[in-house]
Amino acid sequence: MDYFPSSLEVLIEKFATLPGIGQKTAQRLAFFVLSLPDSEAISFAQAILDAKKSVSCCVVCQNLTDKELCTICSSTRREPGIICVVSDPKGVLAIERSHEYGGRYHVLHGVISPMNNVGPDDIRINELVARVADGDISEVIMATNPDTEGETTARYISRLISPFGVKVTRLAYGIPVGSSLEFADDATLMRALEGRMEM
Repeated sequence: MDYFPSSLEVLIEKFATLPGIGQKTAQRLAFFVLSLPDSEAISFAQAILDAKKSVSCCVVCQNLTDKELCTICSSTRREPGIICVVSDPKGVLAIERSHEYGGRYHVLHGVISPMNNVGPDDIRINELVARVADGDISEVIMATNPDTEGETTARYISRLISPFGVKVTRLAYGIPVGSSLEFADDATLMRALEGRMEM
């Protein structure tokens, strides 16, 4: 027996597909959206459409941007010879919160995970190798999460770029194993950056 109109059921199902959103939270979000005035609901929907339409990947680092180059890659104050490799755009935000890093980034948009059928060709590793091959890179900092997939990805990339003579370092383990970069506090991230080690 259906308790809600089919359009509301579809809205609940769509919210439930979001990461970390269970059925009850999806229902609360759907009811909240229904309670919005028409103008706010339209504005909310338009914001989603606008973001989908205008946000793409930076041609250099693969971070999210609404221009060809992201603000970090286009900045003249950033050190172009140091690349910090993160698994997703949230990693960039986490590192930037520390205010200790002045280089550039490379966003993989995932990690190698055979259990989830994600291989090296499914993430942005080739773009990173091309950047390193172009030269002028002195260090690549591996800042993937300290879990099995993050470690596997870091080691794989390290082996790929080591023939180029680039120093490859890994964030120190100030970040708890099995946790995520986005939940690390500023002091922990600062210590992790300061204590990075060569791989």
